[in-house]
Amino acid sequence: MTTARYGIKDNQVRAFNKMIRVSHQKLNLVCDMVRGLPVDRAMDVLKFSKKRVAGEVLKTLLSAVANAENNKNLPADSLFVKEIWCGKALTMKRIMAGPRGSARPILKPFSNLTIVLESGQAPAKKTKKPAEKAETKKAAKAK
Repeated sequence: MTTARYGIKDNQVRAFNKMIRVSHQKLNLVCDMVRGLPVDRAMDVLKFSKKRVAGEVLKTLLSAVANAENNKNLPADSLFVKEIWCGKALTMKRIMAGPRGSARPILKPFSNLTIVLESGQAPAKKTKKPAEKAETKKAAKAK
C-alpha cells in the first residue's frame, strides 16, 4: 500500500477536533474506551457514556466516518478505530481573589483530538483466560 500525506494509508482516514474545552487527562479516559473498537460499537459506547466530553469525541468520530465515505469511498460498516489520541492545546489563565488581598491562578486547559479509522477487520484484543491467570499466580508464588 502506498502512503499518502501525513503517513495515512489508502485504507485509512482521519479527523481532528481542536480546542476542546477539557483537560487532556479527562479526554484520554474517553479515548481509552473506544480505542480498537468497530465504529458502530464505539458510537454506542460514546452515546451512553456519562462523561461530558464524550459528545465531542462522538462528533469527531462521525466526522471521520463521513470523511471515509465521501473522500475515500470506504464502507462505514467495515471501519474500526485504529488510533485515537489527544494532546494539550493552550491554557486560559484567569485570576481569582485569594485571602488577604492576594491572587490565585485559575487554569482552564484546552485539548486537541485526532482519530484515525481503518477499513478492515479489527484486531482481537489479547486477554488472558481465568485458567492462565491462575497458572501465572501459582508460578509466581513458587519462585
